[in-house]
Amino acid sequence: MFCIICKIPLVSVNNYIKLGEDIIKLIMIEKIEITQRFNFKRLNRHYECFTIDFVNNMAYYKISERGSGDKFLEESSLCDDSWIDILVDLRRGMTSDIHRFTSKQSDELLYAIEALDLFDDFSSEEFSYFEKLEMIYSCILIIYSTDGYEEYSFKNSFPKNWTVFGELLKDFFKFDVLHLNYQMKMATPLYYTLKSDGVYLENHKLDIKIIEFGHYRCYPYEMPNPRLIINFKDKSIRGYIDKTLTGDDEELILGLLERYHVYLWTQNDYHLKSDANDPEDLEGYDWYLEMVFEGGVIWHIFGYNDYPDTYVHLAREVSDITGMDLLEMNTIDGENIKLFEKYGNAKLN
Repeated sequence: MFCIICKIPLVSVNNYIKLGEDIIKLIMIEKIEITQRFNFKRLNRHYECFTIDFVNNMAYYKISERGSGDKFLEESSLCDDSWIDILVDLRRGMTSDIHRFTSKQSDELLYAIEALDLFDDFSSEEFSYFEKLEMIYSCILIIYSTDGYEEYSFKNSFPKNWTVFGELLKDFFKFDVLHLNYQMKMATPLYYTLKSDGVYLENHKLDIKIIEFGHYRCYPYEMPNPRLIINFKDKSIRGYIDKTLTGDDEELILGLLERYHVYLWTQNDYHLKSDANDPEDLEGYDWYLEMVFEGGVIWHIFGYNDYPDTYVHLAREVSDITGMDLLEMNTIDGENIKLFEKYGNAKLN
């Protein structure tokens, strides 16, 4: 076993060790659970839990804990399909295989993990199984030990050395446990910088290829489907509006995204209204917004009858420009409109 106080592999009687004149209780790591969730439009999601059991020297997926709806796969021919191969491969990667290792390998892995100091000065983000606003990626990691357990959850603030941890697990288990290969395809703060004017890889601002917006009733139930698709490559707008995308249209759309901080909607600071207030009717309308950038990098958020703080401000200007309620602001009741105005004004001012 492994002492996470001393950072060395140890065997002792009754989980205690004598260091000089002091008797110190050893804290043995017994199990690590890594639960990851990927969202690609509503119903097209992937949920998995990978368990590393250091007591029995084995690791495995908890197949029984797969999330609901993860066998649904449907895409319109008008939509960008950057996510489909990722989703299919994620599902294929979950197997019932048992990955076994020796006690010596166990100690070596634990020593390497402890040396990373993954969660030093790390603050977990608020996280629940059901969230009114969901991102493309979120993770919960639980470390069980002889002294209890510690839980860490995140979606926007990744632990330091997370990629190093991923490479360590990849070398140990011979497959990409943390899906670092696909993390490069997702516009999250792990590899990218999200600013009010766009998504950056180092100092390079990524060009946008596709914007897709879907809004649908969840009761009575409607199948998720796109209502507006803006294709910057094909120069087209389809859905509520069917027209050629002009240079003036592009300038206007990109200006709106920047003015209302849409690229930052996936960040916690833009969920203050959602965190503080519940909508009147949780069985009203759901929606999603997806942007695909150069290289197939996917930015995605979807909501359960709730919206980011500046949503109403954007929806109102879009309505003023087009004469149509393209973002379905009419489905938001008056009291919630006032709350969005309050929280949105705080952001924009």
